Amino acid sequence: MSPISMVLVVIIAFLAGMEGILDEFQFHQPLVACTLIGLVTGHLTEGIILGGSLQMIALGWANIGAAVAPDAALASVASAIILVLGGEGTKGVSTAIAIAIPLAVAGLFLTMIVRTLSVACVHRMDAAAENANFKGVETWHIIAIVMQGLRIAIPAALLLVIPAATVQGALASMPAWLTDGMAIGGGMVVAVGYAMVINMMATKEVWPFFAIGFVLAALSELTLIALGVIGVSLALIYLAVTENKGSSNGGSGGNLGDPLGDILNDYE
Repeated sequence: MSPISMVLVVIIAFLAGMEGILDEFQFHQPLVACTLIGLVTGHLTEGIILGGSLQMIALGWANIGAAVAPDAALASVASAIILVLGGEGTKGVSTAIAIAIPLAVAGLFLTMIVRTLSVACVHRMDAAAENANFKGVETWHIIAIVMQGLRIAIPAALLLVIPAATVQGALASMPAWLTDGMAIGGGMVVAVGYAMVINMMATKEVWPFFAIGFVLAALSELTLIALGVIGVSLALIYLAVTENKGSSNGGSGGNLGDPLGDILNDYE
């Protein structure tokens, strides 16, 4: 990997770490982080495939109460780097996915350290606020955010220091039962993540669209772009019909002889 690519990867990792807290430009999402790393390293196809697979897993990760979700940023950046250094192309995606899961859990430890250190920054900001020192509040706020970026950038830089031959040798030395098991486990984790998303989003209004999409994907040779266009079209039709139904009913909720409108009324 060229020095320029290594610097760009570290920058992407830094932005992913900050976005894990800011959640504004979504650099920490696997689809974005892996794609960008694949782009700057010349492995765009592999990055997109890895990011899309990890994104299906990360969709089921959420911070609920005091429970902190696995670190998607570290999992995305580290697994993408390992995939690039491994030099196996798309064949190494399944192994990278399996490696990403323990990395995401390990990222919780780094998150805990950074958030503990951030407590001191909060006290500093409180002291600055008492003295009406707005510049001091902003400075400590920036320091806390930079710490979050370094949480991902430093492990990424350490991974980049490892020679590619060493990574390739380690991956090649894995027995077949381990690599096959990791591939199967990675596929199962993707399915579990998608099932968690369905469990959270499943409603009687959504199930018909899910069934249509499943049939189109399973029984046709349509590309993902074609399926996406069909999905967007169905969503627009649904929104248009719903809006027209609401305006035509005038709040009466009566049967106007529109079969589709009657079906939508049953779903409400």
